[in-house]
Amino acid sequence: MSDDHSASAVRPFSARDPRTGRVPSHAPVGCARAAGVHGGGLPAVRLVNFVLDDDTIVLGTGQGDKFRAAERGDLIAFEADEADRERHVGWTVTAIGHLSVITDDEADELRRTLPLHTWMPMDDPRLVRLGIESVQGRRLLPWGQRPRFQ
Repeated sequence: MSDDHSASAVRPFSARDPRTGRVPSHAPVGCARAAGVHGGGLPAVRLVNFVLDDDTIVLGTGQGDKFRAAERGDLIAFEADEADRERHVGWTVTAIGHLSVITDDEADELRRTLPLHTWMPMDDPRLVRLGIESVQGRRLLPWGQRPRFQ
């Protein structure tokens, strides 16, 4: 399938509220993917748990690759999506920005106020923040709303 055909089955949309320019706080909490450069300078994609906090994304992590990337202030891509395989509808959002470490005091407050939970027991769970510098999204249209190709 060419890029032209695949692009016409999806409709670009902005994840930002058009009135405020901010990412809505009621946006998803859950599982997504983050891509960046990790050990040995090679790109890596990691499964992450996340929650939106105003116009940033908070990620839970341990002391591994994601935490070290936040210490360095790495630029990463973050992608969340949902698709209904039976109805062939869904959405995807990609955000790009720099990671930063959340201080212990702020992390304690965020753990009390945000619905973010670690997936496994950790000796030293940490929180990192992705400052959203660019955000794009696409919505996969219902079959009847897609343009016909000749």
